[in-house]
Amino acid sequence: MYLIELKFYCNNIFCSAMIITEIKKIQNCSKVILLMGPTASGKTDLAMLLSRILPIEIISVDSALIYRYMDIGTAKPSLQNLSEVPHRLINIKDPAECYSVVEFCQDALQAMEEIINKGKIPLLVGGAMFYFHALLSGGFPRLPSCKPEVRLYIAKKAKKIGWDMMYKKLERIDKFSADRIHPNDTQRISRALEIFFISGKTLTELNKFFLKINLLKKYQVYKFVIMPFDKIVLHKYIERRFYKMLSLGFEKEVRFLFSRGDLYQNMPSIRCVGYRQMWLYLLGKIQYNEMIFQGICATKKLAKRQITWLRKWKDVHYLNSDNIFLSCEKILKVINENR
Repeated sequence: MYLIELKFYCNNIFCSAMIITEIKKIQNCSKVILLMGPTASGKTDLAMLLSRILPIEIISVDSALIYRYMDIGTAKPSLQNLSEVPHRLINIKDPAECYSVVEFCQDALQAMEEIINKGKIPLLVGGAMFYFHALLSGGFPRLPSCKPEVRLYIAKKAKKIGWDMMYKKLERIDKFSADRIHPNDTQRISRALEIFFISGKTLTELNKFFLKINLLKKYQVYKFVIMPFDKIVLHKYIERRFYKMLSLGFEKEVRFLFSRGDLYQNMPSIRCVGYRQMWLYLLGKIQYNEMIFQGICATKKLAKRQITWLRKWKDVHYLNSDNIFLSCEKILKVINENR
């Protein structure tokens, strides 16, 4: 079958024969693999390793990788990786465009169907936990797609009267949603107001109408979480990667976006970790060293939120990112034992 012999050493044990034995047992019909993990945990490397062994196509589950022209700051897979293995839901939107969780679920479900019909296995890889949650929760509300012009109006209004007043406005419009949103969570406040301005209905009202999906019933889903077991190790990865981004030309990448004139700091694309801090630097609001400090801190906070989400998942298999070869072996064993 797909017997690409992979030779490597795992703790000084030659294990290519073991891996190939597991591959022979795996039947790929109606299987879906989820590979979740915090930022800088090694998801891409493990996914590429799996692609050498299994007949997979990768579906990105990342709210930043959807954007074109944002390659360095999002740690987007290299052109070589993209050419070697089919990737879905990467480079599908301009930074000026929005992309909702509803759109993601629809696109991801369609991609899974297409991949399985080709006799391959969909491998969903990423750290956007709200995307994963929508797919696994059994449904998602019929919310309107975001409109940049409405979002810009809200941002300008907030700049004029302050987010505390915008929060009070939301309390008057949708008290139930406001009670569930922290007054400092400007992103969720903006989205709740945006939904009302676009549809004329509150988020609470629209949450009653769900699109039903049956991912867990339709497919045999295997859930894996990869992360360093030591938080200090993860933080070192994050710091190292941020400095590497800078050396690769991250500032130049953001300057190009900044020079376009149609992008603003409250847009979803520019709110991405790293881009937001570099944008503030280009606006002259913070110094270069402060941009680096804030960017690294924001990335660590993102990883912490992702890990908090991941610890809530049930029926997941944990992988140690310190050794992707052993992680690969574990994935193959789990799939074989639960087929």
